[in-house]
Amino acid sequence: MRGMSRRALLAGSAAGASAALLATAPTAAAKPRKAAATCTSYRAQYHFTVPDQWKNDPQRPIWVDGEYHYYYLYNPDYLAGGTTTGTAWRLATSTDLVSFTDRGIAVPKDTTPNGDVWSGSAVIDSDNTAGFGAGAVIVLATMAPDEVTQAQYLYYSTDGGRTFTPHGTAPVLPNPGVRDFRDPKVIRDEERGRWVMTLAENDKVGFYHSTDLKSWTYVSGFVKGGIGVLECPDLFRITADDGTAKWVLGVSANGKGSGLPNTYAYWTGSFDGTAFTADGADPQWLDHGWDWYAAVTFEKHRSDGSVDPSVRYAIGWLNNWDYANITPTIDCDGFNGTDSIVRETTLKRGTDGTYHLASQPVAALHDHVSRTVNLGDLEVTGTRVLDYQGTAYEVTCEITWDQLTGAGLQLRRSPDGARHVDAGIYGDYAFLNRRPTVNPDASGRWQESHSPFDPSARTVQLRILVDRTSVEMFVGDGRYVHSSEVFPYLIDTGLALFTIDGTAVFRNTVIREFAV
Repeated sequence: MRGMSRRALLAGSAAGASAALLATAPTAAAKPRKAAATCTSYRAQYHFTVPDQWKNDPQRPIWVDGEYHYYYLYNPDYLAGGTTTGTAWRLATSTDLVSFTDRGIAVPKDTTPNGDVWSGSAVIDSDNTAGFGAGAVIVLATMAPDEVTQAQYLYYSTDGGRTFTPHGTAPVLPNPGVRDFRDPKVIRDEERGRWVMTLAENDKVGFYHSTDLKSWTYVSGFVKGGIGVLECPDLFRITADDGTAKWVLGVSANGKGSGLPNTYAYWTGSFDGTAFTADGADPQWLDHGWDWYAAVTFEKHRSDGSVDPSVRYAIGWLNNWDYANITPTIDCDGFNGTDSIVRETTLKRGTDGTYHLASQPVAALHDHVSRTVNLGDLEVTGTRVLDYQGTAYEVTCEITWDQLTGAGLQLRRSPDGARHVDAGIYGDYAFLNRRPTVNPDASGRWQESHSPFDPSARTVQLRILVDRTSVEMFVGDGRYVHSSEVFPYLIDTGLALFTIDGTAVFRNTVIREFAV
């Protein structure tokens, strides 16, 4: 990626990365260390974090025996640096997608000549199409034995997805002679009795067919330039709020060079089992912040195990390859890797007849509320500091006004008011601004994210999740979400409301804290 392999990106020392940002961090050393006694924990209170070392890409969770199996890329040698590099697949399980239980490494690295294991997907082979037994869990993942040539390899599990065995050492989908050839995402096409794979191939998503998961045939491609190298493709069908079934094709992409997000781009459209046809040429974005990458969506299972066709869960990596090794958790907590909250994503039809995805935090978050502070309706002209202190919480409100330029909240505000994260609306856009606090972007270019907003409405609903190193803002129905890393000093615990050029009422202002 960006001229370096993932192995190279995950190698070496991240020493001093957080020390350069936080005056309270230890002095930089030759190697990053595990948690220092002088640090107070920066580990997220209610977001998923890797137990130790490093994590990056989430892998699409699957439903096994009444619980979700969540795999993710994990490097157990991250803090050691040096020559031991690269990722395995680690497993965590959950029944509610808020609280997770670590299950250790499921797909190990460096146990074959092909080295470490990159992104891919797991499927349950209910009909034994691959020959490893009915109900076997099959993983298709990218590996690059020479650190350059990417190809797809198969692992299988006969113990419910807890441990995996490699299916030989040869790829099931060899590289045809291209640089970018990775991140297989496999779905079952029950109507046609075959498997479908989407694959990231630079500015193209390739589509492949297979009957047995072990041999694959190229059938079509979807091309989109101008938003960087396409990664981690995603393909699913969802039923919209008007009852229409639509297909969605998603990719992680870096559109920053074009003034677009660096997150999850998607198209609504149709899929005939071979080719995807988009409703429009330009993508929409599932997140407008700086740090919601390598995201995956997955099925919502009801309590009886059946699938809800109108909801798709989603989770993303709260980081960015531009500054992946910069976080205070390295020195203070001995790990680098935090995920977004799991979202419930639905498809909505707009008044213009087009469709868009909308997201809200997973409903089970309600079951983990440990404290509620109901502040009611608050009138604000200028800045109003609230009588609340916290480093991890949710705040919701509806802002209404007759005439003003902007309004919002100052999150993680310092005692002197100099440092804070700003979230709200200004003119014709909603924004999340991390510039006034400590954050990973030393360049200063990626500080404030924007999404469209109609000021004539003179009202906006905000739901904002604040944790020790992140902020996620859901605007209105959740069509627009902003997720970004932030690294406030742990003494920055204040909260304030503000308006610009006018007065607003912050209605039904509620703060909730969580115990997970």
